[in-house]
Amino acid sequence: MNTELLDRLSKRGCEFLGVRYPVICGAMTWVSDPKLVAAVCNAGGFACLAGGNTPSEILERQICETRDLTDKPFGLNLITIAPAYRDHLRLVQKLELPFVIFAGSFPREPEVRAARDTGAKVLCFASTESIARRMLGYGADALVLEGMEAGGHVGHVTLTILLQQVLFKVPDVPVFVGGGIATGKMCAHMFLMGAGGVQLGTRFALAEESCAHPQFKQAFIKAKARDAVSTPQFDSRLPVVAVRALRNRATDDFRKLQLDLVKRLENGEIARVEAQEKVEEFWVGRLREAVMDGDVAHGSMMAGQSVGMVDRVMPVREIIEELILDTEAELQRMRDLLASG
Repeated sequence: MNTELLDRLSKRGCEFLGVRYPVICGAMTWVSDPKLVAAVCNAGGFACLAGGNTPSEILERQICETRDLTDKPFGLNLITIAPAYRDHLRLVQKLELPFVIFAGSFPREPEVRAARDTGAKVLCFASTESIARRMLGYGADALVLEGMEAGGHVGHVTLTILLQQVLFKVPDVPVFVGGGIATGKMCAHMFLMGAGGVQLGTRFALAEESCAHPQFKQAFIKAKARDAVSTPQFDSRLPVVAVRALRNRATDDFRKLQLDLVKRLENGEIARVEAQEKVEEFWVGRLREAVMDGDVAHGSMMAGQSVGMVDRVMPVREIIEELILDTEAELQRMRDLLASG
């Protein structure tokens, strides 16, 4: 493929990740398994295993399996609010992974330093310029901006705002962007704005190599963008991270769960930390029901709003090739447009 313009714009991001194409498959619990991660990496992109709350012994096996399936670099996504987080940090020190991505919340400086001390490059999410500066001060090697358009656990700010608040103001390190991205044409404009790479999740959840149940994939194909809704927080006494998923019984049940937990908090029947754990247990369990069992009515169908632009199951290699070809075509169109003036 002729990717002259893309190569020029994405050079820093590609060199940082050690990849041919600056396309990242975002970590998706239950979905980002060794098969999918290796497929993306072998096709020239970058992917990371989803640590989630996986028991360390299982996660270690997944890391070894991924290494057997690809000789390309890949990362491990660590959820800072997961009960298994400390065990996962120790696993990073043991296995010396090339990349560690902190997600869920913001890591502490010693945690970033511990990961870097293993030789890993560290990526941190940032939702404001001040947080971006703090993560860089802690030692982060690169940043990830994920808008609320994305699926799964999300923040409250759109990608268009994050681009202006962070990407335009933090030119010192590679900045990777995601949330609502599904087409090469959109990718092209992210690179024109200075992004080091683009992160997609929903499109890769539908890949042939994705372990997601066929009914899960068919529900994505039928869905419209407006069907992917973000859950509300009902009471400040029970802080919850918003989750974007297709509207179904799970979203209704989550509202009921919050109301029940708030009532129990008021009555002193449960502590806040325990209540928050109940929330995370709900999503982990319901997500497994959807992804692995195909229960699209009661399971959590975590999807970004880009689900409205996904219309078929494709092999990973074809997804990446389509994205790259369309990205280069749009960059050439913009070049010609500017030259004609």
